[in-house]
This record gives sequence, C-alpha cells and structure tokens, in this order.
Amino acid sequence: MTNRQASEGRAPRLDPAAVIRAALELLDEKGLDALSTRAVADRLGVRMNTVLWHVKTKARMLELMADAVVGEAPLDGLPADWEEGVRELARRYRRALLAHRDGAALVVGTYAAEPHTLAFADALVAALLDGGLDERDAAWTTWTIIYLALGLTQEEQAAPQNPLKDTVAETVSRTTHPALYRVLHHLDARSFDERFEFGLSAVIGRAADLSS
Repeated sequence: MTNRQASEGRAPRLDPAAVIRAALELLDEKGLDALSTRAVADRLGVRMNTVLWHVKTKARMLELMADAVVGEAPLDGLPADWEEGVRELARRYRRALLAHRDGAALVVGTYAAEPHTLAFADALVAALLDGGLDERDAAWTTWTIIYLALGLTQEEQAAPQNPLKDTVAETVSRTTHPALYRVLHHLDARSFDERFEFGLSAVIGRAADLSS
C-alpha cells in the first residue's frame, strides 16, 4: 500500500506480515535508529494506529522483524555430517543477519521466542545432539555459536565504512598497548569472515571433543 493508494481512498489491506515487510524495507534504507511504528505507518500510507493494531507495540514489531530475519536462514539441504551441518547453519545465520542493515543489532536487541527463531535453534541443537553431545553441551554450544555470529556481525555492521578511518588503529599505542599493537593488523575490517570461521572452528572443535 503506497501513499498514493491511500490518497485515492483505497482501503489498506494489511496484515502483520505486510507491516513487517515494510519495516524491514525501512530498516534497510534508514537503519535501526530511524525505525518507528510511525515511520512504518508513513511508509504504508496508513495511520499509526493501523500499524499498532497488527503489531501492538514497537517492541513487538522488532521481535517479529528479528524473527523474519532469522527465517531467511534456510534449514533444508544441510550436509549429512553433523560438524559440517552445524558449520553451514552458522554461516546461513550470519548471512541472514548481513542481508539487512543493522540486522545483527536488531536481533541482539530482542528475545524472540517466535517460529523461525525457535526452528533455527532446534535445527542447530538437533545437529549437535546427532553429533553425540549431551543435552547441556548441545544447548550451550548452540548459545555460543549464535552469540559468536551476533557479536561479530554487529561489530562488522557498525564498523566505519571509510577504510581509511580506523578508530582502534588510531588509538592503540605501541608503548601503552604493546601486545594489542602487535596483533592489530589481524583485526582490521577485512578479516571479519576469517575471524568468524576461526571462532566457529574453535567452537565446533570443542564440541567434537565433548562428543568423543
């Protein structure tokens, strides 16, 4: 529904899914800080109360948006090997976060016990259980993988877009922070994918040890 359609008197046909689609479009265009139920209503050409009828509150809208983002990580066609299955799920999760501006910050800021989020967690736990981990280790490894992806992706999406501007590099001193200075070139903006794979391998390696 566009502003033009609203001005022409056509009754808006909305449901929660349409509201969330519009909210995600707005997120991608303007970022999380610009997101509000009023902004979504303006985008749809309806009153804010119409949006609130479907999503109740901004917090609820953010939960549904976060669940929709996680739902973009497909759960089918996974490798048969449990370690590769876990690795592929984690990569798909990270790609879903990266597909939306501030996607990681959106998901971090919610605690969405919603269908897509629960289905993804269930698939990850199932893969770890299939690998021989006990219930606690499967649950905690799932938690570790998800927060590795969220934390690193949020850092990546918040990093300066200008490659010439690196606040950390400008601040770290050879004399004041000698150890950090030595490893600084491994922490630049070009290494996010490699860091993710490194962390993921460390977590899966530990999981493999627990399952043996």
